[in-house]
Amino acid sequence: MLLPTETVYGLGADASNPTAVAAIFEAKGRPRFNPLIAHVHDVETAAGIAAFDDRAQALAAAFWPGPLTIVAPVRDTTAVCDLARAGLDTVAIRVPGHPLSRAVLAAFGGPVVAPSANRSGRPSPTTFEDAFAETGDKTAAALDGGPCQVGLESTVVAVLDGPVRLLRPGAVTRAQLEAVVGPLAEADNDAKRSPGRLALHYAPDAPVRIDATAPEAGEAYLAFGPWPDGEGVFNLSPSGDLAEAAANLFAFLRAADRTKPVGIAVAPIPDEGLGEAINDRLRRAAGFVG
Repeated sequence: MLLPTETVYGLGADASNPTAVAAIFEAKGRPRFNPLIAHVHDVETAAGIAAFDDRAQALAAAFWPGPLTIVAPVRDTTAVCDLARAGLDTVAIRVPGHPLSRAVLAAFGGPVVAPSANRSGRPSPTTFEDAFAETGDKTAAALDGGPCQVGLESTVVAVLDGPVRLLRPGAVTRAQLEAVVGPLAEADNDAKRSPGRLALHYAPDAPVRIDATAPEAGEAYLAFGPWPDGEGVFNLSPSGDLAEAAANLFAFLRAADRTKPVGIAVAPIPDEGLGEAINDRLRRAAGFVG
């Protein structure tokens, strides 16, 4: 099922069913060592699947429903099957904020894995049209929830032994997290517990060049801030608003790629707040992050 969330469109299946989960990996061409996020309707359901300590409970209270994924020790190994967890003793789980996805989850009554509905390594789809073009022919149902409000995948944190670790930046910023649980540690050895950590990820067909102050001949340009309109120019936010840029990022990468440029140049993005998540995605699209 194509399932809209506030972050990106997901490719949903019963998290407890290994056959259904395997079909997602096949549809996406996704490596099976990469864990999937289980989506549930409410905090109570999540706490029955994952073992939440006081810090995880505080994060859930602060940011759910919303674009935060919590990685915690798995409590119920049957609810989210071994394949969905990539054989790990932890589970990645969140309560999405999109009303349509929450209605589906409530009606289903159990966890649904819903990785981004694109072929593995490609930019995540943030519109129904892009999601359907990528993997719609692999699904039994497709729900149109309109454009995704956030436009970046969820922030992922690991709440295990030791300090809370930031595994993937996203719409819930570092500062917002630290206001709840104190200073964050970096991913370190827990990085494998999060999706979206491959060195080349979110990549269009055209090569991506980041921190570009201007496009070169034949390149499309993703501008940020004041920039003259023109052929091949896609301005993430003329006003320099990071939330607007995040919401536009994947859709504009796809739109630029459809012009068949020799490359896609991207303007410098401030590396603060939401900019940390935007730059993480851009570095992976360019193949610069391990």
